[in-house]
Amino acid sequence: MFLTTLAAAGYTLPSGPTTHYYRLGRPACVATEGGVIAGSSLANEVERRRNLAIISHPDAGKTTLTEKLLLYGGAINQAGAVKAKGEQRRATSDFMELEQQRGISISSSVLSYEYDGKVVSILDTPGHQDFSEDTYRTLSAADNAVMLVDAAKGLEPQTRKLFEVAHLRRLPLFTFVNKMDRPALSPFEIIDQIEEEFGLACSPVLWPIGSGDRFKGVLDRTNNQVTLFERAARGKVATELTTVMLEDPELAALIDDAELYEALIEEVEMLKELTPEIDMAAVGRGEMTPVFFGSAMTNFGVGLFLDAFMRLGSSPVARSVEEAGAEGRDFTSGEIAQEQETIDPATNHFSGFVFKLQANLDPKHRDRLAYVRICSGRFERGMKVKHARLKGKELTLSSVQTMMANSRSTVEEAYPGDVIGVANPAGTFAIGDTIYTGSKRISYSKIPSFSPEVFARCINTSPAKSKQFSKGISQLLDEGAVQQLRERGDQGGGAPIVAAVGPLQFEVVQARMLSEYGVEVRLETIPYSCARWAMAGWDEVDAADADNQLYSVMQLEDAYGRPVLLFNAEWKMNKVIADSGEQLQLRPFAVAPDVEERRRK
Repeated sequence: MFLTTLAAAGYTLPSGPTTHYYRLGRPACVATEGGVIAGSSLANEVERRRNLAIISHPDAGKTTLTEKLLLYGGAINQAGAVKAKGEQRRATSDFMELEQQRGISISSSVLSYEYDGKVVSILDTPGHQDFSEDTYRTLSAADNAVMLVDAAKGLEPQTRKLFEVAHLRRLPLFTFVNKMDRPALSPFEIIDQIEEEFGLACSPVLWPIGSGDRFKGVLDRTNNQVTLFERAARGKVATELTTVMLEDPELAALIDDAELYEALIEEVEMLKELTPEIDMAAVGRGEMTPVFFGSAMTNFGVGLFLDAFMRLGSSPVARSVEEAGAEGRDFTSGEIAQEQETIDPATNHFSGFVFKLQANLDPKHRDRLAYVRICSGRFERGMKVKHARLKGKELTLSSVQTMMANSRSTVEEAYPGDVIGVANPAGTFAIGDTIYTGSKRISYSKIPSFSPEVFARCINTSPAKSKQFSKGISQLLDEGAVQQLRERGDQGGGAPIVAAVGPLQFEVVQARMLSEYGVEVRLETIPYSCARWAMAGWDEVDAADADNQLYSVMQLEDAYGRPVLLFNAEWKMNKVIADSGEQLQLRPFAVAPDVEERRRK
């Protein structure tokens, strides 16, 4: 597409135009009893917030980029190496034992720090497809997403899947093309892949000068400045040799490579003619992505990307609420209806929602935390809030912390866009719960559980440790690490059936049960490959079963007693959906029901 346009224009390579920036508009919000505090210190604090979630295929360098953003932001003094060897520093964001053993991110983490007068929160997400559900939950708390692309490989399968997840959240998407210090595809080819596969217009912001051993630096197209780098020692900030204007007559000598200099000048002209001007409103609608080229490992372009994100990234915007829960919502579109009520972040009343639960961040204390994304108002330690799912039950938030992966500090106040950790010793919070102040009950759009694809019976190999087994399984289920299913009518006596999106989740459960709870578990796989919730309830399931419509379909129930049907083949599931889908209200997702609904089950 993009390359075809270039060829038609007579160019041998592709390009784009002069760049103009626009602030992303906020969704219109309805009047609330709290009122919007325009021009107040609260509004100023909201404007200071920037948070982002990084998504990528495994091994594209996501955790390395996260570490370097912390390094450039001054949050850490030395970046950790992801593939830790010997005494090499561990990655800050990968704090779980299994993450450090495997060199991959398997749990989302939150890293917050202050940079350039703004408060930055990086939501690190798992890269493996088996943890896409955890990624979806993390993206629900983000205001921006950064899609990381390996320059040598281009778009990869998991990049595509995670892009779809990010698109569901309607997030502004920034693209960072990493590993330009290695042999790479043409930058124009990468842009062409993004435009063709994702339907996104690309507007390059940082443009590379060379690749591999000849990677000299980048051109910042917002100001026509060329920054040339010298490779840094591992874990250190790259040395900027110099920054000069593109028109500087000394540039050719500084690049010291006539072929690269001539290619840069030609590419700049092509970019002016053939790529669109950046429009942050279009970025916010999911129609355009700003593109940056660099190398996280050698630190080329990371600082410039961080500075650009501070300017261009969206501060917190209004979020939609749903008064009647989300059972009927279609999570496949991500659309927000125009008439849907939204809450502006500068509204006086405090509100937020739980997007992640984590047990044993500090194994010595066996603690449990609920990660809460603040959506509106000002949080103060010790304030009283209401729990929407528990019919407005009042809670006091006295033990609250900010996070840097598994390191924490007590927080006295926080604002929209911030993520705080609330103590959850009694399991009061579930993923998707809303807390708020004010007399009007609100509930933000709930976070669904998606249809699992692998199933196994979880068997405790040490009956003497039944108490630890029950506690461990319960807490891991609360986190959403896996889902639990049971035989219909099972009151807890049988072996629980765990269900997950991918088998690596099962390995995590086994490893954490052993390391955190001292229990070795055995998983016996069940030969089913897909599932659907039957939201119509057991009466309709029984009626369909009596009509022989559910032959060879396994009937289980979830933690809330709702029917879940397991199928041993996709064609069988599609047949049941065609024959009885409406009658059974089959859904590929479900959300935690409100407390009054649970009592009716």
